[in-house]
Amino acid sequence: MKMKAHAVMVPVVLGLTLGGCFTQSYNHGHAISQDMLDQIQVGSSRENVELVLGSPSTTSNISGDAYYYISQVAQTTAFMGSKIVEQRVVAVYFDEEGYVRDIGHYGLQDGKVFDFIKRTTRTGGADYGFLTQILRGATRPGLGL
Repeated sequence: MKMKAHAVMVPVVLGLTLGGCFTQSYNHGHAISQDMLDQIQVGSSRENVELVLGSPSTTSNISGDAYYYISQVAQTTAFMGSKIVEQRVVAVYFDEEGYVRDIGHYGLQDGKVFDFIKRTTRTGGADYGFLTQILRGATRPGLGL
């Protein structure tokens, strides 16, 4: 009788233990694909940007108009809170006439703001502090999108 109880209990305990390790990923915000980015070129109109990428997460007029599209990937593990594992910002900068003058695709790499289009570390610019706050500040618990 004891052997039957062990034979039943071991799979049940293993199933419960392994079930608690289940991790799921969730996307928040604007998930912008490379195909979408390829459709936006320098010289594209503001209307074209909105048509392809949608309404921005936020805008700025620090040094000309800019649209910011913010996305996050969060993971949740059973019995644990969610954790942001990746965050990106696509910035579309416009000239005075409302046409794209530059595009940036930013994230953190080695703790620094990194442009995934130009493959460079961002060290300055009018919106550097804003990008840093978004990418570093929103990764703290309770500040997610």
